[in-house]
Amino acid sequence: MDTASNRRARWGPWTVLLCVAASIAAAFAGSGALGGRPIKDAAGGWLSADGTPLAPGTGAFAIWTLIYAGLAAYAVWQALPAQLNSDRQAALRPWAAASAALNGLWIWVVQAGWLGASVLVIVLLLAVLARILVLLNRWPAGNGIERAVADGTFGLYLGWVTVATLANAAAWLGSKGVGASGFDAFGLPVEVAGGALLAVTALIGVATAAFGGKRLAPAVALAWGLAWIAAGRQDGDLESVAIAWAARLAAITVLLAAVALRIGTEPDGTGSFGSGPRSTGRRSTGRRGAGHRPAPTETAR
Repeated sequence: MDTASNRRARWGPWTVLLCVAASIAAAFAGSGALGGRPIKDAAGGWLSADGTPLAPGTGAFAIWTLIYAGLAAYAVWQALPAQLNSDRQAALRPWAAASAALNGLWIWVVQAGWLGASVLVIVLLLAVLARILVLLNRWPAGNGIERAVADGTFGLYLGWVTVATLANAAAWLGSKGVGASGFDAFGLPVEVAGGALLAVTALIGVATAAFGGKRLAPAVALAWGLAWIAAGRQDGDLESVAIAWAARLAAITVLLAAVALRIGTEPDGTGSFGSGPRSTGRRSTGRRGAGHRPAPTETAR
């Protein structure tokens, strides 16, 4: 291993640990637990559950507890001695650290009231998570623990951030006066504009399932967010029967597509919540002898 590789192997795990810890700390502070403004009250309240017709209901954000727990578990697991020489983890670490850093940055930007900048940050975060999905598909997970802490965690993270990107963009447009009730698209009725964007989000979810290793975790998190958009439009100032039903149909479409694709590629009925390709016996994690670097398994990217 050359000097640069040695440095990456030495500092990579610590970078992930520090970035994840900082992201969780930022989330804790951003929740208002320390006396500051919670995210729902920042940026003029545009990111609250009643900010726009495409905002998920309050209960949707409980998924962050699971995502942060998964990120913490991953950060600790990838730093264990058995993972230090893993090709898969070496490839994932910079992107995992970037995802945590961008998440913390998004919280800071929103607290500053910069909704436009927050859209740019969350789009970058979505792109980083998409890259992580590509890397997860390139190397199969070595065991069930890795499938849970790596594949499962980042799958949920990607699915949720897909919905959050939609809601964040709607909040920014609403803050700019696009639509009298928070979101409307260039003169189109809110039901038409919202329904179209929900349909696009569903198509992204189906594409993620089709080209992302037939994983269930992204679809579950995406459907969760869409279902909470439906719940949020059942009552309140922004009640909309049309958007509620469009969100329900989008959620069902994403889940059914992911399950159908999974069944279609797993004729023996096996598979897992987070993983795409399975290991074929040649592990890409752990030590296999001095100088050994197992080749990645090329799958759908």
